[in-house]
Amino acid sequence: MDENLLQVCEYNDEGYRPLIDFNGWRVAILNYIDDLHPRNNLRMERHCQTDEVFVLLRGRATLIIGGNDPHTLEFLPQPMEFGKLYNVRQNTWHAVLMSRDASILLVENTDTGESNSEYAQMPQSILRQVQTLAKIEGFDD
Repeated sequence: MDENLLQVCEYNDEGYRPLIDFNGWRVAILNYIDDLHPRNNLRMERHCQTDEVFVLLRGRATLIIGGNDPHTLEFLPQPMEFGKLYNVRQNTWHAVLMSRDASILLVENTDTGESNSEYAQMPQSILRQVQTLAKIEGFDD
């Protein structure tokens, strides 16, 4: 097919990969990567200039929402379901817990990155809750 008419993309390796950037928006894929395993010292992030949309394509995933206070992070787990769009609002702290076979489609502004986002190590109290949830839900194998 002529790519000027139709662009077809896929990504099957580990981690995050932007696939389409157009007119200010980006579509990317996030596949499981060991950095997201709950045994690791996970970090939360928030985007200061954009929302970010998550769509579960396969596997299992839970969004960990941490509120939008600049200094206090909360533990608000949101299990993801197929076919639902999860719009993490601008300035909302978040992380994601994924099964090893999980893949998530992401939609965000093209310029979303370190220059307009904030990152924080997940507090130990929240990390313990995430690790407990991971054991209960079978994410920690």
